[in-house]
Amino acid sequence: MHPKTQQILEVFEEINKIPRRSKHEEQISTWLQEWSRSRGFETKTDSLNNVLIKVPATAGYENSTTFILQGHMDMVCEKCKDSGHDFSRDPIRCICDGDWMRGDGTSIGADDGIALALGLVLAEAGEKGEIGHPPLELLFTVDEETGLTGARGLDTGFFEGKILLNLDSEDEGIFIIGCAGGQNSLITLPVEWEEFDFKKEDLFRFFRLSVEGLEGGHSGVEINKQRANGIQLLFLALTELRKKLGTENIRLVLMNGGSVHNAIPSTAEAFVALHREKREKAEKTVSDLRHAFKAEYAKTDPGLILSLEEINREIIFEVAEDKIRREEVPCIRVFSPETEEKLEKLILGLPHGVYRMSETIQGLVETSNNLATVRTVENEVIIVSSQRSSNNLRLEKISKKVENIAKLAGAWVEHEPKYPAWEPDLKSELLLKCKQVYTETFGKEPEVEVIHAGLECGIIGSVHEGMEMISFGPTIKDAHSPSEKIFIPSIEKVWTFLENLFKTY
Repeated sequence: MHPKTQQILEVFEEINKIPRRSKHEEQISTWLQEWSRSRGFETKTDSLNNVLIKVPATAGYENSTTFILQGHMDMVCEKCKDSGHDFSRDPIRCICDGDWMRGDGTSIGADDGIALALGLVLAEAGEKGEIGHPPLELLFTVDEETGLTGARGLDTGFFEGKILLNLDSEDEGIFIIGCAGGQNSLITLPVEWEEFDFKKEDLFRFFRLSVEGLEGGHSGVEINKQRANGIQLLFLALTELRKKLGTENIRLVLMNGGSVHNAIPSTAEAFVALHREKREKAEKTVSDLRHAFKAEYAKTDPGLILSLEEINREIIFEVAEDKIRREEVPCIRVFSPETEEKLEKLILGLPHGVYRMSETIQGLVETSNNLATVRTVENEVIIVSSQRSSNNLRLEKISKKVENIAKLAGAWVEHEPKYPAWEPDLKSELLLKCKQVYTETFGKEPEVEVIHAGLECGIIGSVHEGMEMISFGPTIKDAHSPSEKIFIPSIEKVWTFLENLFKTY
């Protein structure tokens, strides 16, 4: 292993000891500032906890153009069902498995912790005279994963550079020069409840119906891979059970699914009251559906699990978000049949997946939608739908489609602010220089792509005029999932490319 690769991984593991869930980056922001000051670098932060570290040019580069190396502090926190990991306090365990580094049943946060590690090691190497570089600004933002709010809130004078290297791409050897814009929609469906008398427990039992083991993944990068959506599969199963058993014999208590807006939901669960005389038929129905689902998604989601298990009613109380003192209540609430029907039509009616392919760039998804999360709260079901498009009109169109479907079901919709697309510039001087350096370094040309995912470049470029930008990084697979892993040899290639790129300035 290259010495710098080893050092980058060591710093990455230090970063992974610090909790950095989106919107909770206080600790990692403080750590970065302390790291910078302890080495004598000028640093500053803002009210959002964004961090800028200014690294002076090394000898001979004093009059060179300032480069911004940019990445985000936060990570998507995903874990396997049987993992006891607590992302709010537990260090993430990093495991080297051959040429790959992965987590121990959790996402590893290489997206985008590896950018932080690369930047810090680069700063130290320049200080020690191990590498030459122009003036650098290490720009580390917060909350990229759940709203790009760190980039949105950057003041125009927070940094000075006009050349930005975004280290948030996941395929080494590919330069990203454009990305999709997007918008999240919060759908709220009012719930009508009915009391379910526990005297009926002689006739009814409580069960957990769950979908697990799906691949999930990034809702932009993997949306074209036809992977299963756990929320949709759960409601297909619920619909079939109601049809086969009769709506009076299975009543919905609550359901939850998905984790964050930019991850394809890999799990979903519903708690139901089931007539005991219908148990055998219900188990047979679920077994048939399991085989059908596994056959349909054999290639994309080989680990798919659909299960129905009897549970103690106290488990439902633990999951429920309304903290009523249940021991004082002689009944449990179930959804009214009307609410169940509205919810079923809403979930199965909302779009998910590729909506339109690009007409100008072969193989590029232009517009898509991710049915991301569903949560039962006290008197509502809240659904998050995440739309993406590189075409502003079509982004508006699909967001309106989501809104209209929701309204037909009796829900109301709140659209979050849009984030802009990053328009590609194939004639960029930075792109031409990067292509030349990469080809001379590795003996082959890099690929140049526009991606169907949101990058902070779109926001930074729209607010800070005159920026030249490009995005690249080491190879990361299955980001935003417990299977996330980083290809170790690709880190050395990114380091070597940066070293040689700086020599041209």
